Amino acid sequence: MGTEAMFGLTGKDFVILAADGQAAYSIIRLKNDADKIWKVGNMLFACSGPPADTANFMEFIEKNVKLNELRTGIPMSTKAAASFTRNELAHALRKGPFQADLLIGGIDNEGPSLYFMDYLASSEKVNKAAHGYGAMFTLGLMDRYWKPDLTEAEAIDIIKKCIKELETRFIVDLPGFKCKIVSKEGTKDVTL
Repeated sequence: MGTEAMFGLTGKDFVILAADGQAAYSIIRLKNDADKIWKVGNMLFACSGPPADTANFMEFIEKNVKLNELRTGIPMSTKAAASFTRNELAHALRKGPFQADLLIGGIDNEGPSLYFMDYLASSEKVNKAAHGYGAMFTLGLMDRYWKPDLTEAEAIDIIKKCIKELETRFIVDLPGFKCKIVSKEGTKDVTL
C-alpha cells in the first residue's frame, strides 16, 4: 500500500474511477500529472503501484485484451478481462511479481461492473472500492453515500467528497486527481 489513492463506484448505468496524479519513487515525487486510469477495450483499468510495474503490467494486459478481440472478433467482457488479469497476476507471483493494485470497471449486458484486485491476485466484484492509503479515508464516505441507482452527478459529488477528505485529513499532498467514467456510450474524462 503506497501513498496513493484511487477509488471507484458503480452507478445506475456507469462506473466512475478516480486516481491521484502522483508518480513516486521511495519518498521522491517524480511527477504530478500521471494518468493511472487506462482505457483497455471498452473498459477502464485504474492501476497503482511502482510506475515501472504498473506501466509494464498494464501494457501487457492492454495488448492481450486487444489480441483476444482480434482473434475472436468479440470484445472481452469486464468479467473475462478481470479473470484474465487476475490469472496473469497470480501466474506472475511465482516468477516475477508485479506490485500492481487494480480497479477494473466496465459495462456489459448485465450492467455496470467494478472489480477490486490487489497485487496478490485476490479479486472481487464490488459496488465501491479504493486502494492505497487513500482507502482508509474514503471507504466510509462511499459506504455512507453510495446507492444502487446512483446518477453521474451524485457519483461525481461522492468523488469530490472523497478528494476533499484526503485533502483535509491525509498528511501527504496528492496532486491532480484524474477521473473517468465508462458507460454504454464509451469512456469520458470528468473535470473535477
